[in-house]
Amino acid sequence: MASKPVVLQSRFFRALCPPKQCSKPYATSNRTTSPTGGVGSYPSTSAQIADDQVARLAARPLHVLTLADFVRHGRPPLSAEALFSSANFTLSLLPIRLAHRIQALRNLPFIVVSNPHVARIYNNYLHSLSTLLPYHQRQITTLEDEIQFTEVMADLVQTHSNTIPILARGFLECRKYISPVDVTRFLDAHLRARIGTRLIAEQHIALHLSSQPHCGTGTAGKYETPPSGYIGVIDTALRPAEIIRNCESFVSEICELKYGVRPTLVINGQPDTKLAHVPTHLDYILTELLKNAFRATVESGKEREPVEVTIAASPSVPMPAVMEGATTTGYITPNESSVPGVTIRIRDRGGGISPENLPNIWSYSFTTFGDDEVPATNGNIDALNAISGAGGESSSLAGLGYGLPLGRAYAEYFGGSIAVQSLWGWGTDVYLKLRGLGKM
Repeated sequence: MASKPVVLQSRFFRALCPPKQCSKPYATSNRTTSPTGGVGSYPSTSAQIADDQVARLAARPLHVLTLADFVRHGRPPLSAEALFSSANFTLSLLPIRLAHRIQALRNLPFIVVSNPHVARIYNNYLHSLSTLLPYHQRQITTLEDEIQFTEVMADLVQTHSNTIPILARGFLECRKYISPVDVTRFLDAHLRARIGTRLIAEQHIALHLSSQPHCGTGTAGKYETPPSGYIGVIDTALRPAEIIRNCESFVSEICELKYGVRPTLVINGQPDTKLAHVPTHLDYILTELLKNAFRATVESGKEREPVEVTIAASPSVPMPAVMEGATTTGYITPNESSVPGVTIRIRDRGGGISPENLPNIWSYSFTTFGDDEVPATNGNIDALNAISGAGGESSSLAGLGYGLPLGRAYAEYFGGSIAVQSLWGWGTDVYLKLRGLGKM
């Protein structure tokens, strides 16, 4: 299997392609005001951004992402002009998206946003916005600026790598002050917005790293040539069967560590099926689904029964219309109105899901813990849950019940879905539908 493009962490990126530091940090008035005019009402932060700047950016409409946005610059390696175009397009989107999330956090009850964990995320967004604003006032037209900007993108991705588990902790501690309905509404919107923001940043980083001749003389040889089928983070010839086997190996090792056994997995159907998709998203979804199937299989004493995964290519079907309002930022439309997809069924003999638990599997389970049952922040609930998924979030989310909602958010972002059918006392079938992204 071809290796996935690696989004380099900031220190490694800096070592390979060191940028020059900006001459001075960005700063504006350090006076922060509440929507009602009070001074100092928001959690303190070292990022100095005037409220009116955030308000102006948050008032601008969000760009509805399409796959054409991610392939508009062509296949790598990109020319310097195409690389500048990618950087400027990224820069045109991210400040507005960050400002929308800052405004959404400010709209939470004050006692919630004052929670140390929620305040930390609030400050992270302000920090990221402050690092982008110096570039927002001008166009990126030189290699030096592009290298510096890509370094900022790498820092942004790293800064927000643990956003969801930190928010989960904060909402768990504030569950007396905000209703589950309000939390679910906020997290649903935040998850989808975050997926898009991270995808935009990682796409430019990947295009930069796959266009290394533009990074400077003498550095191109230090980089691994990206797989030819990739456009940034998108694998145009992704084979789900290969992702399944990788996830199986990983989950099996963790399962054996905890239980001393590892269930077997068989793949049938059409294992050679290919489609264009984002491998890291599929990796996260399948890791979560296989973790659930393996755990149920072992804990029900059916470890000799294999987990069965069926891959079936789906015919071309029309893409559902993008809804107006908040949901317009929750999906990416493909390059074509009708594209083929893939359905993956994961079947286990783990006894199924009890009728009383089945209605709650898509809920954020922050309300199911008692005051003395809050899991540790480091996520050490048990070995099987200590799984690092896309973005490194899964280990910190262990025991918080965020796995399935997060997986569904990743699936739905490209027009897919996850459905669960449980036969109580026998087993569970999970249907993951992936919509292809069209020809590229």
